[in-house]
Amino acid sequence: MNITINSVKFKADEKLEKFVNDKVAKIERLVDNATKCEVTLKVDKPESDNNKIAEINLALPGQNLFNSKQANSFEEAVSDCVDTLKVQIDKYKERYK
Repeated sequence: MNITINSVKFKADEKLEKFVNDKVAKIERLVDNATKCEVTLKVDKPESDNNKIAEINLALPGQNLFNSKQANSFEEAVSDCVDTLKVQIDKYKERYK
């Protein structure tokens, strides 16, 4: 699976990119036919709390799964997205058995 990380209006450091890659790799173990995964990281309003947004778009045959979460840190937002995508993948597997 091809993983792409886009950071909007900032440069993500290596530590954050490694964290995202590790988390998204867990999705790859759940579904073996994913073709690509796009992760977008952006800051909503820099002066406010709970302003980090993570969006994950997972391309599967016949369907794209998408999730967006907002949290105090990118790590927390990405973890929440991955957890929600796991539920979506389970539903996808039920539908496309």
